[in-house]
Amino acid sequence: MLIAQISDIHAFSDNDHLCRFDRLLTWLANLQPAVLVLTGDLTDGHWREGYKQIAARLDQQSYPSFVLPGNSDDRDLMRAEWGSKKWAHDSPDEALHFSYDAGDLRLIGLDSTVDAQAHGSVCEHVGWLEKQFNDADAAPALLFMHHHVVKSGIPTLDETICRGGDKLEKFIKDNPQRVLAVCSGHVHRPIAGTFAGIPAYICGSVCPANPVWFGTPNIPPVSDPPALMIHRFASNILTSHHVCV
Repeated sequence: MLIAQISDIHAFSDNDHLCRFDRLLTWLANLQPAVLVLTGDLTDGHWREGYKQIAARLDQQSYPSFVLPGNSDDRDLMRAEWGSKKWAHDSPDEALHFSYDAGDLRLIGLDSTVDAQAHGSVCEHVGWLEKQFNDADAAPALLFMHHHVVKSGIPTLDETICRGGDKLEKFIKDNPQRVLAVCSGHVHRPIAGTFAGIPAYICGSVCPANPVWFGTPNIPPVSDPPALMIHRFASNILTSHHVCV
């Protein structure tokens, strides 16, 4: 099973990010994943037309897709475009969580956005996450979020890391072998780490990447092309690929 992950389009009327998104979709046409997950920051500036254009592109694909909001997104505009068909009906408050049973693997999307804030938080959402694992026979899951939970080392981005990581860490450690990996975005760099003893991935961005900068006086140049991730689950083994297009 192949799960594609795309993050951080940041589409707006005055940039070419939808064209960069098209490059990734064209590349995916060769792969034909089982599912595509978009982990937030679809548009900038509450650009309604951007959501319409992204939705139209997703509707043209032969595989299903799920979207999570990021800190630059507008939940109301997302609901207006997609209705409620992509999100869980039992999500509390305004959260746009999702849960999808892909057979041998479950995909769970946890809305980590905080209104009017750049940082994320799961403090109010771990309870909903726990409910998704009430079935002892349920398949293992990939957990998708927008905000990263493991420090990237990039100072400005780590200021906006997901809050409530201690609660999420406890949940994962209390449920061994139930969550295979945490897959996020937000940093605009492909990064791999560990969190609660499992892989924690940060997907590269559709929009121009951030530099590999750790707070030093000199900032290294950056010229990364648009990026995505492919998560392959076969014979109960997960392998995850960072891909630049």
